[in-house]
Amino acid sequence: MFRLNLKIALRNLWRNKTSSVINIIGLATGLASCLLLLLYVNYEWNFNRQSKGADKVYQVLINFQDASGKITSTGGQPGNIIHAAIRERAPEIDAVARITGGGQTLIANGRTSFKRVSIFADPEILKIFNYEFVAGNPTIALDAPNSVVVTEQTAKLLFGGVNVLNKSIKYDNDRDLKITGVIKDFPANTSIKFDYLLPWSFLESINGNVKIWNWSDFSWPVMVKVNDPSKVDLINGKIKGLFNERTPDTRGENFLFPFTKTHLYSKFVNGKSAGGDIEKIYLFIGLAFGILLIACINFMNMATAKSERRAKEVGIRKTIGATRASLIIQFLTEAMVLTIGSVLLAITTVELTLPMFNNLLGIEISIDYGNIWYWLVIFGVVLVTGLLSGLYPALFLSAFNPVQTLKRKTARAKSVPVNLRQVLVVGQFCFAIMLIIATLVIYKQISFIKNRPIGYNANLLAEMPQEGELSRKFEVFKSQVLKTGAVTAVNQAAGSLSSVSNWFSGFEWPNRAPGQEDIVFNRLETAYDFVKTSGVELVAGRDFSKDFASDMEGVLLSSSAVKVMNLQNPVGTRVRLNGKDLHVIGVFKDFIWESPYQPAKPLVINFNRDKGYRINMRLNPANSLSRNVELISAVAKRLNPAYPVDIRFVDHLYAQKLQSEKILGILANLFGGIAILISCMGLYGLVAYSAEQRTKEFGVRRVLGASVSNIMRLLSFSFLKMVFVAACIGVPLAYYLMNRWLTNFEFRTSISLTVILISIIGTAVVAFLTVSFQAYKAAKANPVEALKYE
Repeated sequence: MFRLNLKIALRNLWRNKTSSVINIIGLATGLASCLLLLLYVNYEWNFNRQSKGADKVYQVLINFQDASGKITSTGGQPGNIIHAAIRERAPEIDAVARITGGGQTLIANGRTSFKRVSIFADPEILKIFNYEFVAGNPTIALDAPNSVVVTEQTAKLLFGGVNVLNKSIKYDNDRDLKITGVIKDFPANTSIKFDYLLPWSFLESINGNVKIWNWSDFSWPVMVKVNDPSKVDLINGKIKGLFNERTPDTRGENFLFPFTKTHLYSKFVNGKSAGGDIEKIYLFIGLAFGILLIACINFMNMATAKSERRAKEVGIRKTIGATRASLIIQFLTEAMVLTIGSVLLAITTVELTLPMFNNLLGIEISIDYGNIWYWLVIFGVVLVTGLLSGLYPALFLSAFNPVQTLKRKTARAKSVPVNLRQVLVVGQFCFAIMLIIATLVIYKQISFIKNRPIGYNANLLAEMPQEGELSRKFEVFKSQVLKTGAVTAVNQAAGSLSSVSNWFSGFEWPNRAPGQEDIVFNRLETAYDFVKTSGVELVAGRDFSKDFASDMEGVLLSSSAVKVMNLQNPVGTRVRLNGKDLHVIGVFKDFIWESPYQPAKPLVINFNRDKGYRINMRLNPANSLSRNVELISAVAKRLNPAYPVDIRFVDHLYAQKLQSEKILGILANLFGGIAILISCMGLYGLVAYSAEQRTKEFGVRRVLGASVSNIMRLLSFSFLKMVFVAACIGVPLAYYLMNRWLTNFEFRTSISLTVILISIIGTAVVAFLTVSFQAYKAAKANPVEALKYE
């Protein structure tokens, strides 16, 4: 029986080649889009979930409070002594580890040196994350101060293979290290990644300040592993008051937050997780199944549109004894054959387009064909799609009355199936219009944020790490690079302008109100020519200058810092920072150094030429960019030959802050276009069948004098009015949903009438072109041939 049904299904599909091609391509495109989006969703959802026992790993966070106990913000660096206090207070915790680093540092094998990402951590980091060791013993790998654990890729880069235990490498062209472990490379969707891992004791040996523990210094994250996740509330109760018990000046409460959630649930309101990128994941899931639903709707529309052709077949088969159940099985078999063909084409399409998809989004997604869950998902999608697309046509066609069908009294334009087809078409274009509006609003919001004034001149502003010999020869480098004409200004600073991340509290100034000691400020330490190099705009006062010896005790305040400090005449004001008396020499306009989506936070810039970790350079606009880079590189290589030259452009670093919204815009554009394409394919098929059913009517009208334009208008209007009905439903829905999305941003654009008109007109034009092409063919047909039809 199955063989017979399959043979009939294949014959029917071959007989109706146009509709079969439209259905297969439409379903394949919808399935491929759905699978790509679900692969991306799976990639994002599985961030930090790959290691064994990932559900037991937590990050220690802190809710900062004002004097009244109100939570002002939530931070991920909870104070530089919390790890020891947690270890004493909560025995339910199996391991605690501090982590810092994450930047690229020099590592050498004795012949060649490379810049690779390094981190420092307590040895218990190996208990927390359960890295998969290829070689070495994880229980003792970080015990010695000069030990180092490398990834497979790093081992191969340094020595050509992974058999590298006990081999020596040199850190930062200075310290010898011994390889005590080799671990598997990290998946791309891992937050804490490195090329080599160093023990905390080694960091203390090269940086004595690390040994100074201070509760009010927020410099590094702390990770813990609990023995039972159900006891997290108990642990949080024990560690909640640790910070306030030990710090009289700054208030805050510590708590554990699942590390697996930090990627998608990074937004906190009043100390509680309030979403984050998880909202985009829900959006992509909706988009994936929305596109698949549109493809299924196409199939249903095409199948029911062919009802008149199949009616006689159903009537004859019922007359000779076929049951309704056998007919349903027959039509479902046809749907399944189409779906399987579409799935094979979709999998091929996904495999071919995945490299381009990865490159477009800057991610690393791969398909694990050995994973049983992948095939279960594919099978589930085939089954659901086949049933979803084929069940209604099967029930509808199998319900025909054999007497009526053989008398050709089949349902026409006024019957329920046609109305249902109209509802489905309206649903398709409603979804398409919503996608267009969403795409335009996302693009407008990204442009709005992108065009928001940064607060400094990022164009032709470059930075490079001050490392190796450059740490001792900065003045020489500065003078030589200025002589080359490659730069117009040079400055050294403790961090990048694009990511100031040094929090502190307890800042003192005259007439400070009670409770203001809890205000959290951010700090950037720098030296001479800061304003000249960065292009930061001064509101009052001046930059640090060698002409004034007292500037070594000077500070610059941002406009937001002056506002929270309530200073009327800030220049000259005496302030106190970390027990040191300083004075304000200038005020600058706020600039974006953190998230471009958030309002400016108070920033203090103080003078310190001993904290030069970054060299900022204002490039000469008179030269080409490549020439400037070439001249700077020559000077840097001459003074610091052991280190590769690493010049980065600040405007590129700033653009990375918009990466999340950029991905959202790309996916909305790409799959919004695909949704419209699939909708138009279905519309084309419906118009073709409608024109075929009305061939004789059009022939009579042409004989009676109707023009081609009249025929085109007659056929087009019934379909175009469905587009405008879709607009009446889709526009309010899209407006509501996108308004809700925009409320997530402190700085946001608005949904203008132009966006709505573009979406409606654009959809109508595309639909009209789709309809009019087929309508023109029908209208231009020879009326004599039309009257001979059937």
